[in-house]
Amino acid sequence: MAEMKVYFDHNATTPLHPEVKKEMIEAMEMFGNPSSMHSWGREARANVEDARGKVAAFIGADEREIVFVGSGSEANNTVLSLFVCASSQCIPGGKLRGTIITTKIEHPCVLETSECLAHRGARVKYLDVDQYGKIDLDQLAGMLGDDVGLVSVMMANNEIGTLQDIETITKMVHESGAFMHTDAVQAVGKMPVDVRKLGVDFLTLSAHKMYGPKGVGALFVKKGIPYCPLIRGGHQEFGRRAGTENTLGILGMGRAVEMRTLEMQEEEERLLHLKQVLRRGIEERIDDIHVNGHPTDALASTLNVSFMGVEGESILLYLDLQGIAVSTGSACASGSLDPSHVLLATGVNAELAHGSIRFSMGRESSMQEVEYLLDVLPPIIQRIRNMSTAYIKGGLHAATR
Repeated sequence: MAEMKVYFDHNATTPLHPEVKKEMIEAMEMFGNPSSMHSWGREARANVEDARGKVAAFIGADEREIVFVGSGSEANNTVLSLFVCASSQCIPGGKLRGTIITTKIEHPCVLETSECLAHRGARVKYLDVDQYGKIDLDQLAGMLGDDVGLVSVMMANNEIGTLQDIETITKMVHESGAFMHTDAVQAVGKMPVDVRKLGVDFLTLSAHKMYGPKGVGALFVKKGIPYCPLIRGGHQEFGRRAGTENTLGILGMGRAVEMRTLEMQEEEERLLHLKQVLRRGIEERIDDIHVNGHPTDALASTLNVSFMGVEGESILLYLDLQGIAVSTGSACASGSLDPSHVLLATGVNAELAHGSIRFSMGRESSMQEVEYLLDVLPPIIQRIRNMSTAYIKGGLHAATR
């Protein structure tokens, strides 16, 4: 029987904030369609627009620059698909530059969509990353040209937490005449994000990564930027995303960003301390480990560690028996037997990548939980290694070349 219940998988999803849950429950009688003109519809519309204002203010945008969508994945698909749109109704002249630049460590919804678009006529270029997951700005400069229409670079990596210098990247992109998109799903709600300071044309965020409900996200589209709806057939979201709005979800997202405004700064400082304690404890108690991601320029809440000679899934299952929830990487890759594409891109070999665990903490994470994890993790790693015929003590160096 597990001594504690510890949730260290906040990058996959977060629990509803109590204030979000309370507000959504109180609003459950609000069933009107926001597009209807009667009083039920007007009440729903007022709540949607109130939430839109809160989300816009949270990232420094104007209200009309926010498009509510069903998820971060939908938002990313919307932006990328814009660059194969040939409709003169959407794009003046009927076509944008057809080359897209992205990175090798993006979320699968960007990588797989890019691959799909390549079969539809787009040209896709992929940026390499260094051992910490940072892109090479010189490589980007060499790729930019008159053919490039969009650059899409994730702000904070979902697996290793590494942050990219989006402000600098955006300036380079704009100087070349291209548009800039950042998938900020893992960043918004964990650190300050201001679209005006960043200068981006498109930015993606999701409610369930910041203690809001699942099934709702938002896309920032800078005023005056070309736009082509991914989902058609209705006038909703100012004609930019058809379908009846998820009123309760949108209301919950609005409340979630309100609470992030109040709690985020203190939480970031506290989680950074917990992360440092956790990293130091693992390094001191377990041999042959490799910490993935940037040592300082990374999310305060995310620690990704590879354990030599151990399968990540085995660690996850043993920890689960002790009441501790972690991840072997991206939640969207669950069920895949392939090693993490993010870790492979940073130069970690397949064997070590298979032994990675992502610890991602949140607003309710405590020092007591970190200490409990540090008590149960070392004997679990030792037990698995004792059963392994592949583990050789001290074999870490060759695995990280």
